[in-house]
Amino acid sequence: NPRDELHDGPYAAAFVAKTMLESNGLVEGYSFWTFTDIFEENYFPSAPFHGGFGLLNLHGIPKPAYRACELLHRLGTEQLLVDGLHETVNAWVVRRQNSVTVFLTNHALPRHGIEALQVRVSICEAPEPRAAFVERIDETHANPRAQWREMGAPDYLSALQVEQLQTASRVAREPHAWTYEDRVVQIEIELPPHAVAAITLEFD
Repeated sequence: NPRDELHDGPYAAAFVAKTMLESNGLVEGYSFWTFTDIFEENYFPSAPFHGGFGLLNLHGIPKPAYRACELLHRLGTEQLLVDGLHETVNAWVVRRQNSVTVFLTNHALPRHGIEALQVRVSICEAPEPRAAFVERIDETHANPRAQWREMGAPDYLSALQVEQLQTASRVAREPHAWTYEDRVVQIEIELPPHAVAAITLEFD
């Protein structure tokens, strides 16, 4: 169901992240309608993932859009200038104390073309990082709906299945490679369609 994909999968995470970051400086706060799939304006099916509007499903399992908000919440407050344009890929660079996060989305509206892309970002006039890690939201990362489908898309979940889907929803930190030469840090990453990736570089 296309609606299920829009609300329950990575599409919503990329849409939410891109919209919020593009609104930076124009608003003082954000709200989301609704927090969970349980609300009184409509009936809801028993299926754990049915295209509900919430950030959490019926069992309180965070959807990708919730995890996108979590990544945004941890960003710093000093946004740096980014040069470069692409039809579907957007990039923001935000500094926080001794770290810089490169926040990327690869997103297009329904019925618009989109494909997986190899993205390269250069950070100029930078010291050499001591570490780097990436946090992803896409079809195979922080996407409990994908694991639910692998379970056979059951309408009713056991306690063990709920626990497994909670784990599948989490954003994991993975080490990420970089190169450094002439005070320029270069990082590369492949972004699937409707992906969110936050690459954080830590400095001494």
